[in-house]
Amino acid sequence: MVKKTFVLDEPTAGQLKRAAARLAKPQSEIVRLAIRDYADRIGRLSERERVHYLRVFDDLVPRIPRRSAEAVDRELKAIRAARRRGGRRQRPA
Repeated sequence: MVKKTFVLDEPTAGQLKRAAARLAKPQSEIVRLAIRDYADRIGRLSERERVHYLRVFDDLVPRIPRRSAEAVDRELKAIRAARRRGGRRQRPA
């Protein structure tokens, strides 16, 4: 194990002490567990973020146009053809 020194504000130190007493574990173990839990959550969405993104998804999905695959393929073909022609970069003949 590696020994570290940290400075905690009074409210945090009190929470640590209460958590250790409630769980009947040393404060150092509570800190290790808290850091492990925090590290596992890094990069994950919070519950608030998750709910927000689900709402956005639920709002956007009904806006997706209902078209056949053939219609989408025709549109993509037209877009690709226009890009190959050069668009505005081409001078009219």
